[in-house]
Amino acid sequence: MKLGLSLSYQSRWSTPADHLALAQEADRLGYSVVWVAEAYGSDSVSMLAWIAGQTSRIDVGSAVMQIPARTPAATAMTAATIDTFSGGRFRLGLGVSGPQVSEGWHGVRFDKPLGRTREYVDIVRRALRRDVLAYDGEHYTLPLPDGPGKALKLGFRPLRADIPIYLAAVGPKNLELAGEVTDGWLGIFVAPDQIEGQLASIAAGRTRAGLDLKGFDVVASVPTVLGDDVATCADVIRPHAALYVGGMGSRKQNFYNGIAVRMGFAAEAAEVQDLYLTGRQRDAAAAVPQDFIDRTSLIGPKDRIKDHVQRYAESGVTTLSLHLFATDRESSIATLRAVAEAYEAAGVA
Repeated sequence: MKLGLSLSYQSRWSTPADHLALAQEADRLGYSVVWVAEAYGSDSVSMLAWIAGQTSRIDVGSAVMQIPARTPAATAMTAATIDTFSGGRFRLGLGVSGPQVSEGWHGVRFDKPLGRTREYVDIVRRALRRDVLAYDGEHYTLPLPDGPGKALKLGFRPLRADIPIYLAAVGPKNLELAGEVTDGWLGIFVAPDQIEGQLASIAAGRTRAGLDLKGFDVVASVPTVLGDDVATCADVIRPHAALYVGGMGSRKQNFYNGIAVRMGFAAEAAEVQDLYLTGRQRDAAAAVPQDFIDRTSLIGPKDRIKDHVQRYAESGVTTLSLHLFATDRESSIATLRAVAEAYEAAGVA
């Protein structure tokens, strides 16, 4: 198992300089990859290109580039460009986002996400191979049949045609798709004691493609807080967990709420959602079970974190990516170093 760093998008609590400093420190410490997210603020592509130009060894990955935000051809162009300019250090993480962002921000209907994702990945791979793009799918048609367009191919030769592609997935069917058509899974709220079922879904997809799990990258993005008191560390993560479990989606469709339900927190997940959607975010955060946070995070002193790192490695996670919840740059860098030391002590490299 390797270590990674999960950077979020820009917010009022962060600066581009903070994120660059963390990426450079992770590069120095030997972390394998730095991931950058996007929602409806700063985009992942710009940040990744900027970070790639100021690091030397660490891979840079999108977690994610939103499928409704870009055509598959545009995504292939971007992936080929960043990978070539970085010397082969780019990883393309994709995700359909959710209905509120897809329809409210991008104006793209959130329907048949599995079929759209399958076609999207297929077109990206063809474009990276420099195939002439002629595609007749349910969701994508290239070129359009009733206009002057013609089938084209990527206009330069990228460094790699086989840039690794990852899929952010939660439900069983999406996990199967990740196993079938991509090279890795981007997981959130991953619990070592629950991952067996998720890996089984991925393995089913791999089998359908005539493959096994060997070489497939299982990435767990884990909230990380270093400190002496476990409960205090958990409190730092509560607003984040409440946002996802309670507010990231509607009552009818919240994928992250479903994770909590499958972990055995059905009543608690319903309460968090009710509180969050009625404007009581502080109460929603307080209602997130500490056990949910503990099972999906790295919290507490370094020795305790070492034990949890071992659990993730034993569970089948191949990249443990830290989502830092420190209050400032210095504390974040100290956490990066402490977890690297715990990782070495755990002997899971």
